[in-house]
Amino acid sequence: MAVKKRKNESELLKEAIRVGARYFEARGAGKFEATDHVDMKVRAIYLLLVKDKIIQPLANKDENVQNMRHKLAIWIAKNLPADHQLLQ
Repeated sequence: MAVKKRKNESELLKEAIRVGARYFEARGAGKFEATDHVDMKVRAIYLLLVKDKIIQPLANKDENVQNMRHKLAIWIAKNLPADHQLLQ
């Protein structure tokens, strides 16, 4: 499955990780360290959001970090206010 990259996808991903990390911590799932690799954070946040039925899981064959990054970018884009600078 070819993933169509969104405009601002890297900035959206950064915001998704920031918000997702806060959710992850508030949910009692753990705490990320500054030294944790971004892909580890992406995977952990993605799996928690799927577990909590906040996002649809990827098909098994499409489950990789690249697609998880894209899924988190879409998730945050849908949850930002319409006038947010990342959506302009």
